[in-house]
Amino acid sequence: MPKKVTEDLNLNTIVSYQFEEAARFLKEPRGLLDQIKECNNVLLVNFPVKFGNRYTYFRGWLAEHSHHRKPLKGGIRFSELVTQDEITALAGLMTYKCAIVDVPFGGSKGGVCLNPRSFSEQELERITRRYTAELIRKNAIGPGVNVPAPDMGTSEREMAWVFDTYDAFHPGGIDNAACVTGKPVSQGGIARRREATGRGVAYGLKQVFEHPEDIKALGLNHALAGTRISIQGFGNVGYHCARILQEEHDCRIVSVAEWDGTVFSSEGLDIAKLKRHRDRSGSIRNFPGATTLDDPKAALTIDCDVLIPAALENQITLDNARQIKARIVAEAANGPTTPQAEAILTEKGVLVIPDIFLNAGGVTVSYFEWGKNLAHMRFGRMQYRLDELRGRSLVGYLEKELGTKMPEHARRILIHGANEADLVRSGLEQTMANAYEQIRDVFKRHRKVKQMRTAAYLVAIKKIALSYRKLGIFP
Repeated sequence: MPKKVTEDLNLNTIVSYQFEEAARFLKEPRGLLDQIKECNNVLLVNFPVKFGNRYTYFRGWLAEHSHHRKPLKGGIRFSELVTQDEITALAGLMTYKCAIVDVPFGGSKGGVCLNPRSFSEQELERITRRYTAELIRKNAIGPGVNVPAPDMGTSEREMAWVFDTYDAFHPGGIDNAACVTGKPVSQGGIARRREATGRGVAYGLKQVFEHPEDIKALGLNHALAGTRISIQGFGNVGYHCARILQEEHDCRIVSVAEWDGTVFSSEGLDIAKLKRHRDRSGSIRNFPGATTLDDPKAALTIDCDVLIPAALENQITLDNARQIKARIVAEAANGPTTPQAEAILTEKGVLVIPDIFLNAGGVTVSYFEWGKNLAHMRFGRMQYRLDELRGRSLVGYLEKELGTKMPEHARRILIHGANEADLVRSGLEQTMANAYEQIRDVFKRHRKVKQMRTAAYLVAIKKIALSYRKLGIFP
C-alpha cells in the first residue's frame, strides 16, 4: 500500500509558509522580512481562581506580533484548544489583515486554555477579570497599547468585564472605554459590531461577483443572487454571514454544519427558522424539511457554488480537498485550508478567497468603535437631522417639478438620515471593496502568483514594510 502523505497542521508553521510564499516575490531586505514575519513578544500568564473552596489553575497568553502601528489589536479566545503556537499564528494573521484593510493597528491575540461550557457565568466573569488584571499588571492592555476584542468562546459580555476591570485599575481615565472593543452598545460599543465579521464576509463575496469575467472563468454564469452556498459553522460569524447572504443578496443556503452534524436541503434552508430551531433544541439536527447528516464536515463536500468554512482551522486538508465541489472557497474562519489542500484546489481551478482579507470585517468595525470611544461621540449624531432635512427638501423639489407623488419606498430612502448602523455598514462595505480591488489587482498583474492568498500577503507585506521604513528602522 502507498504510504499516506501527512500534513503539518501547526497553524504557526502554516502562516510562516504562506508568508514565505509571498516574500519570494519581493525584493525587500531579509532582515526587514524577518522583522515583519516574526512575533515580537509573547506573554505567558499562569493564574489561579478560587471557586468556593476550590482553586482552579489557568494558563493564558497574549502575543504581540507587530508594533509597526499602535495600538495592537486582536481577539481574546477562550478554548481548551488554545496553545502558544496558535495564539502566535493568529496574532500574525491579525497584523496582515489590519494592513490589508488599512486599519492602523499592529497584530495581537490573547487566549486562555479552558472550555467555556464547563464554567458558570459567574465563574467565567472571575476568570475574565483575573486574566485582564494579569494583562494590566504587565502593561499589555490599554487604549494606546493593546485593544482586545471578542473571539472564539468570548462575546460582548466578556468584553464588558474587561472594560470594567480596566476602568477599576485606572479610575478617571477619560479614554478607558477604548481599552477594548466588541462591548455592549450600552457600555460604549458600536451598532452592528456583533454581525461585523459575517457581514464583512458577505461584502467580500459580493465584491468577487462584481467581476463577471472572473466568475465566468470559474464556471459560474450567474450573479450572487441564486448562488448555492454551504456553510460550515453556525456560530456568530456563520449565522450572520448566512442570514445576510440570504436576506439581502437572495443566496440559497443549501447546507449548514455545526459540531454535532450537518443539515442539507437542495431547495435552501430558512436561516431565521434554523436559528430558532437551534435556540429551542440546542442543535441544528432534525430541522424540519432538511436532511440531517451525522458528519459535521459533510458541508465541506456538498454540491454547491460557494463553500464558506466558518468554524475552526485545518478543516480543508489533503483528506478531503479533492472532494470539494464548490468553485469558490470563502474563508470566514482563520486558517481553515492547509497549504497542501489549497494547492489541490488551485489545480482544480477553485478560487480560495483568503481569511486575511475575508474575515477582516470584525477588526474593521472594532476600529470604528475604538475611534468612537476616543471621540466620545456616537457616529451620526450630529448629521442625522441635517441629512433628513436635505432629503425632505430634495423630495419636495422633485415632486413639485415632476408634478407627481414619489413612491413611498423611494421617499423613505431619500429622507432617511444616516444613523450609526448605516454608517458602520457603509464604512465596512467600502473598506472590503477597496481591499479586494487591491488584492485582485496584484493577483491579475503577477502572472507567477497563482493564489489569491499570496496576492493578499503581498499587499500586506508591502504596506508593513513601508511603515517600518517611515519609522526609520530600516533605510
